[in-house]
Amino acid sequence: MRATCGTRSASAAPILLDALDGTCHRAYGSMPNMTWIFARSGVPVYKSDWTDARSVANAVEYFLDVAQRRRTGERLAPFRVERLDYRNQDRETFYRGPERNGPKAVREFRAAFGGA
Repeated sequence: MRATCGTRSASAAPILLDALDGTCHRAYGSMPNMTWIFARSGVPVYKSDWTDARSVANAVEYFLDVAQRRRTGERLAPFRVERLDYRNQDRETFYRGPERNGPKAVREFRAAFGGA
């Protein structure tokens, strides 16, 4: 997958960037606003079909805490969790985000999901 998707590593961990043709976007679920967090091993540890800063921050804080607990010697075993998060539904405010990416982003999102 890395061959078709770009990465940035100015942060502490690489950040996967999709190509303009949407190769990664399609490979990882085709939702226009998804967020994935992968462990260093490449295993997905967080997947959200909608990017919400609070939800992502909560996941990052949790996994940083897991890392700290492991450093102190705590033995941890993974398990799967499914939960329902909530996002703001103010469409006018929401569409300001895609507008920063240009009219094509807005057209594509509205074609896929409708909207004003």
